[in-house]
Amino acid sequence: MPDPAAPKAPELPATQAPEDAPVARFRLRLTQGARIAVGPGRIELLEAVRESGSITAAARSLGMSYRRAWMLLDDLNRRARAPVVESVHGGAQGGGSRLTDTGQELVRLYRHIEQTAARACGEDIEALKALLGHP
Repeated sequence: MPDPAAPKAPELPATQAPEDAPVARFRLRLTQGARIAVGPGRIELLEAVRESGSITAAARSLGMSYRRAWMLLDDLNRRARAPVVESVHGGAQGGGSRLTDTGQELVRLYRHIEQTAARACGEDIEALKALLGHP
């Protein structure tokens, strides 16, 4: 199970950088044909659902419409071998949504790939930043 306290997107360097300093961000996208199957926006949406327990709240936190969020999650559910998000009915709050084990694993793998890429490219990123005048 992924650590909810883990950073959402790995950035280099890990220390606080001045506002004008370049920061490396990896934006992996897996495509199927011309369509994005998994990318940073969908992963952020899954994380927001995990944190809020609600598609509505997740969409709101990301500045997207409920319809757009629902369509993205429905597309992910259809593409994956097993659903990544499921509805939770009843309870004191009246239900909501949660990530399935498949959804949790999708987020974990995606973030692990980003972190691995950031580590593997660390020296090259620092060299690139130096060429831009930022040691």
